[in-house]
Amino acid sequence: MQVLSHLRCKIVIEKDNPQIFYDQEKVQDIDGIIPRIGASVTSYGAAVVKQFEMMGVATVMSSDALLRSRDKLTSLQLLSKSGLALPKSVFTNYTRNVKQVMKAVGRGPWVIKLLEGTQGLGVVMVSNPKAAESVIEAFQKIKARIIVQEFIKECFGTDVRAFVVDGQVVAAMRRTAQEGEFRSNIHRGATAEAIELTEEEEKAAKIAAYVMGLDVAGVDMLQSNRGPLILEVNASPGLEGIEKTTGIDVASRIIESLENNIWRQRECL
Repeated sequence: MQVLSHLRCKIVIEKDNPQIFYDQEKVQDIDGIIPRIGASVTSYGAAVVKQFEMMGVATVMSSDALLRSRDKLTSLQLLSKSGLALPKSVFTNYTRNVKQVMKAVGRGPWVIKLLEGTQGLGVVMVSNPKAAESVIEAFQKIKARIIVQEFIKECFGTDVRAFVVDGQVVAAMRRTAQEGEFRSNIHRGATAEAIELTEEEEKAAKIAAYVMGLDVAGVDMLQSNRGPLILEVNASPGLEGIEKTTGIDVASRIIESLENNIWRQRECL
């Protein structure tokens, strides 16, 4: 096994001869890859994954699935079309009618998210209508693309992450934010506990990963009074929190998934 930084990979595009160089050395004799692409470098990361695909290398995450899942707007559209429940969300292209956006979402509080945000960054909750208008207008002035969502009161400060590998939920945990904080990201100091999902929650997690086309996915959802609500589907979910909390060796399951993909690909040749 090798660990390569995709940012140091050079893509060589040539007719019928796709190549990748890592620094000055040609990358070859690779059976499969497990992409771990940061949100801030999605575009180039997807290009590197695509090049490996063109070289006939198996992967647990296709370049198309990576791009699809990282686009919050597109992913919400696809998830809702599949019949999954989501918090009511409104996206707009820098409208001046901010009040109409808030009215479309419903009564506050409102959760305002940057489309490019990650690990809880770029997410704010606002209860006061005037303050909400000011936040939305401020984001729009700097041309930041946002989604405005309803706030699910009964889930304040808690959510669930289900880890899906090869269409199966292999681990799940409930995350609880620090006191006074509504964002339940582990990176922001949240605590976590291992849980067993309900049949409805497990089904929702599996469908969400399938819709995104991901063999490996971290599906975040809320346990609301109206059932599980999908928040987002992560293409490169962190392992430390879920493994420490559940005691499950998720990394080995991912490696097994890659091995299965390699054998399936060879059988098709």
